[in-house]
Amino acid sequence: MAVIRDVMPAFDLLQPSSAADAQKLLEKHGEDAWVMAGGLDSFDWLKDRIKKPKVLVDLSGIDELKGIRTTGDGIEIGAMTTLTEIADHPVIKEKFGVLAQAVELVASPQIRNQGTLGGNISQDARCWYYRGGWPCYRAGGNICYADTPVGRNREHAIFGANRCVAVHPSDSAPALIVLDAKFVIQAGKGERIVDAEDYFVGPEIDITRLNILEPGDLLTAIRIPATWAGAKFYFEKVRDRNVWDFALMNVASATVMSGGNIDRMRIAVSAVAPRPMRLRAVEDVVRGKPADAATGEIAGKLAVQGALPLQFNTYKIPLMRNLVKRAIGGVQEATWTL
Repeated sequence: MAVIRDVMPAFDLLQPSSAADAQKLLEKHGEDAWVMAGGLDSFDWLKDRIKKPKVLVDLSGIDELKGIRTTGDGIEIGAMTTLTEIADHPVIKEKFGVLAQAVELVASPQIRNQGTLGGNISQDARCWYYRGGWPCYRAGGNICYADTPVGRNREHAIFGANRCVAVHPSDSAPALIVLDAKFVIQAGKGERIVDAEDYFVGPEIDITRLNILEPGDLLTAIRIPATWAGAKFYFEKVRDRNVWDFALMNVASATVMSGGNIDRMRIAVSAVAPRPMRLRAVEDVVRGKPADAATGEIAGKLAVQGALPLQFNTYKIPLMRNLVKRAIGGVQEATWTL
């Protein structure tokens, strides 16, 4: 039977005009506050009445959180910058193309026009048990419904499961990891900057969230240094439909060649674990080798070592192996469908 819910729960709508004011509001209201960026993930929660915040802090009126700025060492992207603006930006397309490729494959044009980079990397898990209000581990219960003999887990994790088997859904996250991006977080005690890969957390650290943001924290900007500017980039996303769908898996890589061989490389995948995964062992094994199918084969086999599939997602092992191989071998195809 379909679940019929009422209108959104009541909350106080606060619309600050500066990042400082927003952070103060978040600090004041703590766990009672909900941060809304583009609103796409937020409105899903609110309309289904699964999340019931007392205060909603709308960031849409804060101009300082929007836009793309060149710096002495790369670029800075405001957390409220839309995915469309990022995909179309000439400097990003020229120097940091893997990010442009990644955000251009998020959902649909209408969603990219509204969705923000900060929202895309900070969105919550998409497991239908959790989103449907089931009392699972992530929601404060004592069971993972997806990881049972009758659970439906085709889209779930093959790495890093710890009670919860939901995966991280972001397309932009692996691209930012391979670009060595830094995330700027404003808090009551001042500003702190963290590496992209350290922004995300798995259930072994905190099963109730996917990132390090605490009540009172505000993600303000993403800084991308020139470290990988102009590298050879690759991004591929596999999903059931060519638009709208979240990834069954995606891969991002940045490679610098020297004399026909790989001098250095970064590679990351998402939708295989509760947090985006940087494949450090793969980066190490391909260093000094040619970027060809043979190297890709070695890397692909290494990438899936230790994978633990569930009942309905065994297909993710060969899929991940082949995506890693293609990222290194340089197959020039943007998307797959299954």
